Amino acid sequence: MALRPFVMCFALCVVYATSKPTEKKDRVHHDDALSNREHDDNDNFDYDHEAFLGQDEAKTFDQLTPEESKERLGMLVDRIDEDKDGYVSAEEMKRWIKHAQKRWIYDDVDRQWKGHDLNGDGLVSWEEYKNATYGYILDDPDPEDGFSYRQMMSRDERRFKMADVDTDMKANKEEFTAFLHPEEYDHMKDIVVLETMEDIDKNGDGFIDLDEYIGDMYNQEGDPSEPEWVKTEREQFTEFRDKNKDGRMDKEETKDWILPSDYDHADAEAKHLVYESDADKDGRLTKEEIVEKYDLFVGSQATDFGEALARHDEF
Repeated sequence: MALRPFVMCFALCVVYATSKPTEKKDRVHHDDALSNREHDDNDNFDYDHEAFLGQDEAKTFDQLTPEESKERLGMLVDRIDEDKDGYVSAEEMKRWIKHAQKRWIYDDVDRQWKGHDLNGDGLVSWEEYKNATYGYILDDPDPEDGFSYRQMMSRDERRFKMADVDTDMKANKEEFTAFLHPEEYDHMKDIVVLETMEDIDKNGDGFIDLDEYIGDMYNQEGDPSEPEWVKTEREQFTEFRDKNKDGRMDKEETKDWILPSDYDHADAEAKHLVYESDADKDGRLTKEEIVEKYDLFVGSQATDFGEALARHDEF
């Protein structure tokens, strides 16, 4: 039973890979915007609330009284202050915002954790993960598609070892998160690049040439005409992706493509929140400074009611 979702996911990937896509496949890992709201503090602090709390949690705070909001915000500050020195630095604020924005990842890990920590010891060993995920093919001496699954098992083991920082072949919650979501961790980025190259590099020469690059995005199937975006991607490969102009992408060029150095939204927001709340201008925040400016960080019934009044006045 544990293998069924995995098999369905693999089947969908095969269908996708062998059918002609209507939209471009995007291999690039971008940091999402912190909020879909417009960032205009002169109008409201909705953007800041969703950036600081995440969208769902921001809605929860909107239902609280100002007193309840302040109390819960104070409890959050204790968690944000990682070194327990009584201050929240811009770096601590940035890490908190990144955590709040990636809460869906931790929810996914918690869900999968229950199905893989088979002995309940608070760790997921490679043997536990392997048995829970690939038990079917391990029990069957000649399974259908066994070769493909054994390849994937070998690839998963390699990724597991990369995530296993203390090399005991047992993953704690943080290591298991790195295993399931490697794009979120700096020490896992090489494995993300390697797996991507293995997916696209059809001739096995260790590089991605133009045909492989386009073939990963678009299946021509004898159609002589190409969508305009395909022509644009050909130009992107030649002019920007292939930096050394040898007609192919190596590991570093592939990394620059799929893991670009994007604008750091969380860093910018953290500096903004510190600047706006730092009453004594010492570059760090006390709990009192944060709670004093609570309406910048979190909503409440008062702010929600105020916005409703403003909308009513506009109407």
